[in-house]
Amino acid sequence: MPAPGPRNAITDVPGLTVGHATDERARTGVTVLLCGPVGNATGWAGGVDVRGGGPGTRETEVLAPENLVGRAHAIVLAGGSAFGLGAADGVAAALSQQGMGLTLWPGTPAVPLVPAAVLYDLANGGDKDWGLHPPYRDLGLRAVEAAGSDVDQGAVGAGRGAMAGLIPGGVGTASIDLGDGLMVGALVAANPLGSVFMPDGRTYWAWPFEINGEFGDRRPSGPVDVSDPVPELSRLGARRSPTPGANTTIAVVAASVDLTTAECTRMAMMAQDGLARAVRPAHTPFDGDTVFAVAQGAALSSDKGSRWAQVARIGSAAADCLARAIARAVYHAGDGQPRAQ
Repeated sequence: MPAPGPRNAITDVPGLTVGHATDERARTGVTVLLCGPVGNATGWAGGVDVRGGGPGTRETEVLAPENLVGRAHAIVLAGGSAFGLGAADGVAAALSQQGMGLTLWPGTPAVPLVPAAVLYDLANGGDKDWGLHPPYRDLGLRAVEAAGSDVDQGAVGAGRGAMAGLIPGGVGTASIDLGDGLMVGALVAANPLGSVFMPDGRTYWAWPFEINGEFGDRRPSGPVDVSDPVPELSRLGARRSPTPGANTTIAVVAASVDLTTAECTRMAMMAQDGLARAVRPAHTPFDGDTVFAVAQGAALSSDKGSRWAQVARIGSAAADCLARAIARAVYHAGDGQPRAQ
């Protein structure tokens, strides 16, 4: 049976590292996924799928299959709403100094491709009185410096100020080893309008996908009535007046295989189903749900079925990983202490 990789993290996909930078005073932060190695000129194949009604993104069109490049050197997830998009400036500057990026003319700086997505955490009580100098560019620089193979989860980085419905959200990650060197992983900053819990308030919607008790090993104690389309622990269930873009789940899925931009886009699209399995409701007009996908590695095997059949298998695994990562994000935010896994 497939099992998680050794870290149960997106960094089980060889070549990927993750860094967080957290501003405790502002209760916000940045998480960056680096598509290594250092000096990488071409980047990883990438795709993106946006389904929320209030997204905040940068450079998503770079990953459109019909466009020229379709690759990424890093993916940025950030708090701060539109201000958080500035984190990608810091990441791009840091990577350019490392020689990561496209050099379009001799003697000119390397130009990294750094797609980004942001979540809204401006109303979480932190000090946002930053005037003309939002902290996100500096947080992006710090996140690059902090990047490594171990991934802290919970209230850290882009998930520091996140809320999942009416409870703390956060950053989560998960992986699955499909065998023959094929690893799939997910990284998420969970801040959804919807709830991650079933009506009992303790069982995660994602419980059927849990592996080895990774988010508490909780199961429904009996039949569960899910006929109410608005869970009580969602912000809709609280009968509040949601604001477009004030909620969001932003994520990256990855695979250790050589995919095209179109195939990465399909992987991102399929992974959105994992989001919908873990959060109810999902993809609302008030969320900015965005999933990126990156891939690099060996060629798809010619004896494992058709190429698109293999892409479908990878996309299905990515969806399961994302559902698990969302539950893990909330689970690890529960005690307020991020932990390396």
